[in-house]
Amino acid sequence: MKRSTRSKSLVHSGQTSGQFIVCHYNVGDALNRVCMISADGRHIVHSHGGQRGSDTGQYNVPVHLAVDNNEFVFVVDAYNRRVTLLSPTLHYVRQVVSSDKLKWHPCRLYLDVQRRRLYVTDNEWKDGKWTSGRVVVFSV
Repeated sequence: MKRSTRSKSLVHSGQTSGQFIVCHYNVGDALNRVCMISADGRHIVHSHGGQRGSDTGQYNVPVHLAVDNNEFVFVVDAYNRRVTLLSPTLHYVRQVVSSDKLKWHPCRLYLDVQRRRLYVTDNEWKDGKWTSGRVVVFSV
């Protein structure tokens, strides 16, 4: 991942082939997706997701992503408690981490390409604040 940013709508981004890939959501907004933006920043080239939900192809707060050497995209979906793998053109490939592998809510991830490991934070939200957390390691 070469660049990250934080704003109200675009939560996290990565770069691939000169284009940015961003997680897009606002709490309370129905639109939750991952988008590939053109190099000039003017057009959405590809997107995955749309209406907030829990079905395959839907997100409920996609907060973080990582791009591997082959330009596949790993997306953390915080409220659905999962990590999804997307192709370089943002087509669904498979679920990499399911909710049964996490105790609370994933918020961040780190992809170690050389060791073929995916590190996912798993955090507890209680009484309006983060109270506990751990890092869960998966082979990819």
